[in-house]
Amino acid sequence: MTTKRSLSHIVSGVVGGLIVLVVGAVLISTDVIDTGDSRTVVRQAPATQPTGSSTGSEGRSVSDIYKQEGRGVAFIEASGVTTDEPSPFGLPQQGTATGSGLVVDKDGYILTNAHVVQGADHVTASFSENGDAVDAEVKGVDTSADLAVLKVDPSELKGLTPVPLGDSSKVAVGDPVIAVGNPFGLSRTVTTGIVSGLQRQIQAPNGFTIAHVIQTDASINPGNSGGPLLDSNGRVIGINSQIATGGGQGSVGIGFAVPINTAKKLLPDLKAGETIERAYLGVRMQGVTKQLAEDLNLGSDHGALVVEVTPNSPADKAGLRAGRTQTAEGVVAGGDLIVAIDGKDMRNQNAVASAVASHRPGDKIDVEFYRGNDKKTLSVELTKRPASADTAAPSDQGGGGIFP
Repeated sequence: MTTKRSLSHIVSGVVGGLIVLVVGAVLISTDVIDTGDSRTVVRQAPATQPTGSSTGSEGRSVSDIYKQEGRGVAFIEASGVTTDEPSPFGLPQQGTATGSGLVVDKDGYILTNAHVVQGADHVTASFSENGDAVDAEVKGVDTSADLAVLKVDPSELKGLTPVPLGDSSKVAVGDPVIAVGNPFGLSRTVTTGIVSGLQRQIQAPNGFTIAHVIQTDASINPGNSGGPLLDSNGRVIGINSQIATGGGQGSVGIGFAVPINTAKKLLPDLKAGETIERAYLGVRMQGVTKQLAEDLNLGSDHGALVVEVTPNSPADKAGLRAGRTQTAEGVVAGGDLIVAIDGKDMRNQNAVASAVASHRPGDKIDVEFYRGNDKKTLSVELTKRPASADTAAPSDQGGGGIFP
């Protein structure tokens, strides 16, 4: 027994030695082990990989991005918030609200969420755990996009660091992302994840729909609101705005960020303190699948099915009709099916919302739609969007969807 055990140990040792030799040879050949015959090269492997907005580079490490771009992430504190309406993170907004923000230029402009500062009588920003908070002026607020711009005096801060803005149109599902913010007051917290989905919809503070939203599994929580979602090169692709809580108050791995391209379009007006006026059609819609089109005998297998029309809205005055019958699956059937606007094909409700958003109040659009199997066209004069969806119409028909 002793001999067999010794032989076994010898065999194991030989095999182990061979494995070590083979692995060692591989490591030496790939310069992971320095044999002393050349200079030592120390390289930090990137913790992220390029996103769709990368330009061929390998991406940077999370640590490097945190040290550099993280300096431009602000801790925002807004006092005097009195609304009892829950925030997009499922918490009531009362007394003092805290969130995050990011510096967009050296003039001291900071981008954050509208729900962080809306209604506040005093707002401050700080950039380090032990740094002094400085007063921040609310320059512009757009509740329809849940975005706001603050202004601090750059002379009161040393080394104010803008965070570079990326291109959210080039983001792809699976791209790695980094979130920096102040969850639960824990300043300068960094988390990582991937882009989990694109073209999501979330509800803005005024009840309207924010389209083209980025979904991520990077851990974001109350206090991350207004902070940046970064790509692997440290460029902002979104503003962290909401999470799905699953009935609790913490992250369950489903977060949503307003695309940075949306913010970039609004920045000039928000910096100037101008009111953002949006065109308004006044319909609630949902998308159409081939199966749904077949089940409801629709005139097309794509488009936006009208499930609600706001009384006295442009859509109502022009003659668009909503459905009246709710199916077992919760679909409001019988409404007009919008398939084109100004001759451009509308594949779904997001396309319709984008088409309306590209216009200004007072513009006229030609809406092509199917009513049953009959194709029709109506000219609709768009008006200014109401202050909130609650004042636009009571949503008593169900059906969910998007409301431009």
